[in-house]
Amino acid sequence: MKDYQERLTKLLLNKNDFLSYEQARTWIELLWDDFETTYARAGREYKGIEMTEKIVRHWIEQYGENLHEFVAQNPKYKDYLIQDKNKLH
Repeated sequence: MKDYQERLTKLLLNKNDFLSYEQARTWIELLWDDFETTYARAGREYKGIEMTEKIVRHWIEQYGENLHEFVAQNPKYKDYLIQDKNKLH
């Protein structure tokens, strides 16, 4: 799973210049967990890591360049994604 998440982290960094590596990795972990948790709560059968990667990749392609703006609109994620301008990749 770490290889999948590492690839997705690099993809997100290519889409969004405002995120540090740590912030991008945190986003990937949050999106990954969110998808798997939501899928399980819906009572759906687990389709494997490849399915989760496909969905998270789609989200990155669609929304990746704007993810840094999410914290301003959703303060509950602030502790996870504090913008530290000294840690840009």
